[in-house]
Amino acid sequence: MERLREIPAGTTATYGEVAARVGSPREAREVGEACAANKLAVVVPCHRIVKKDGSISGYRWGVRRKRALLEREHGARLLRPSETVPHGAAST
Repeated sequence: MERLREIPAGTTATYGEVAARVGSPREAREVGEACAANKLAVVVPCHRIVKKDGSISGYRWGVRRKRALLEREHGARLLRPSETVPHGAAST
């Protein structure tokens, strides 16, 4: 769960990317299971994890809420013109 907190607001990572960050690149499914068990929605930002193709998949509190959180974070990030949006930024 610590690796999830490292994903900046307004950006996303795939399940596979997070698995690779913890040293288990073939364990994307386990990352998904850990996200599904997360009870601290915004504290541990599982909403920033997307499928390999960038699409939004299941979320404990609903896909609509996940999309809304990503859009809100992405919009807030765009309001800060001194920063650039890195590769993997949340898309609307």
